[in-house]
Amino acid sequence: MQSNAIFNIKTSAEFEDLALQSFKHQWEFNAIYKRFCNHLGIDPSRINTVEKIPFLPIQFFKQFDVLASQNPVQAIFTSSGTTGSVTSKHHVTDLDLYVKSFREGFKLHYGNIEEYTILALLPSYLERDGSSLIVMVDQLIKDSKKEESGFYLNDYPGLSEKLKRLDAEGEKILLIGVSFALLDLTEAFQFNLNNTIVMETGGMKGRRKELIRDELHQLLKNGFGVDKIHSEYGMTELLSQGYSKGDGIFTTPPWLRVYMRDTEDALQLVPEGVTGGINVIDLANHNSCPFIATQDLGKKLDENRFEILGRFDTSDIRGCNLMVF
Repeated sequence: MQSNAIFNIKTSAEFEDLALQSFKHQWEFNAIYKRFCNHLGIDPSRINTVEKIPFLPIQFFKQFDVLASQNPVQAIFTSSGTTGSVTSKHHVTDLDLYVKSFREGFKLHYGNIEEYTILALLPSYLERDGSSLIVMVDQLIKDSKKEESGFYLNDYPGLSEKLKRLDAEGEKILLIGVSFALLDLTEAFQFNLNNTIVMETGGMKGRRKELIRDELHQLLKNGFGVDKIHSEYGMTELLSQGYSKGDGIFTTPPWLRVYMRDTEDALQLVPEGVTGGINVIDLANHNSCPFIATQDLGKKLDENRFEILGRFDTSDIRGCNLMVF
């Protein structure tokens, strides 16, 4: 499969064709995925629709090097975790493909990056190595070509001053931040923004009590004086993102699709509108594993829209999610 082909997908048939090609590649070159499929008794010749493709439980990235390429590893992205916890490791053999994926995905959802000044409030990510989010936001900051774009660690007064000034000047701003830091900012300063997109990337990272999304977004809307809070849906183990523009409904680029699996039987998919565990096909992740069963709960609305409803409690994870070999 030519990696650039995924960025030219126009139809469901094209997506399905490339996904099935990618499955064959995984079967041939990804030893971990093949062992997983063999454990399930999968006959690769019978995988003739996307719905039959097995999804690798995301926990495997904590135990194994999940690779489907012989090329040198260019980066290892790691998940954030509490002290002493096992973190996921995503071995990336083609960083240019990651960059192209997030650039194209951003452009599809938000237009030309050069229209924005990007202010990034991602302290928990800046404090550690191996964050794919930092790589993405750092590149978007450079792509914006705006002198005022940049990262903020703990300089809330400096960020507040710049945000208020640029917003008042009519500058189009993207403020992207981790949830706890955005809340901290609104508790220290009051805003009434008119030209700013506020985007949360999720997670309290152990710094604050976890909140349900509606409660978090209401606090942020009040604190920033905006009508909507945008969200980014991405993870260490993927190379593409989904975005929500404020109503809790995420949309995906043409090379990323989600499916919902039965919460009691992980090998069965459920139809649109039914709550299930989120399975992701990210065709940009061809050199690692594009078929991932996440620990998120959600509901698929249509071909490229879905809701996130929460996360599995570990005790609720059943079926092949618990397979160890």
